[in-house]
Amino acid sequence: QSLVSSSKWLQRYGLKRNKLSLSQILSQIGFQHRKDYVTTLGKPVASRYADGLFPQFKRAQDGSVYNLTAKKELILHFVDCLMGAIELYKQRMEWLTTESRQIFGVIQEQCIVIVLDFGIAAPTEFDLCRDALSMVLVEQVIQIARFNLIRAAQDLQKWQQKCTPVSEHTVKSAVTWLWKLDHMTAVSHTSSAEALLEAMGDEAVSS
Repeated sequence: QSLVSSSKWLQRYGLKRNKLSLSQILSQIGFQHRKDYVTTLGKPVASRYADGLFPQFKRAQDGSVYNLTAKKELILHFVDCLMGAIELYKQRMEWLTTESRQIFGVIQEQCIVIVLDFGIAAPTEFDLCRDALSMVLVEQVIQIARFNLIRAAQDLQKWQQKCTPVSEHTVKSAVTWLWKLDHMTAVSHTSSAEALLEAMGDEAVSS
């Protein structure tokens, strides 16, 4: 989702400016083979002067035909540009699917609450969850504006009463609080919903 919607990222790396869509490339290396309406015949007729004169490319999307006039050097230039764009997309996909982003996606909101629901996780799973949460705090939360942590339990546990401004100090404090949590705590059937409602009760929260 982030990759598809990253128009700012596309602009940053020049993929829009370099005009690398199929339509844009075709318009730069050739011209469209036109049809015109012939009154005497009562139907559209395509010109034939280009037949056999130019290599032609037919677009599968709409059936339009382009006469290709570009020299080999220009074609190879676009090949290089496209290969460069593909490499940028690969790098972007690798970034989007590594470290904390692989588990949590990319956090784009500026004020968030992370609701922790460990359920009846075994001790090793509990520690794995805390490792992952520590990672997202250090890698992603550090880059936003405000945050809070709430643990779902019979008696809700909150790191702070309200969302707190992000700083190195507050992130370290949250990580420390996370690792001081007891493995087992009393839970109820409604504790998860109550934790979510508590998170949503902070009007500053956007996610």
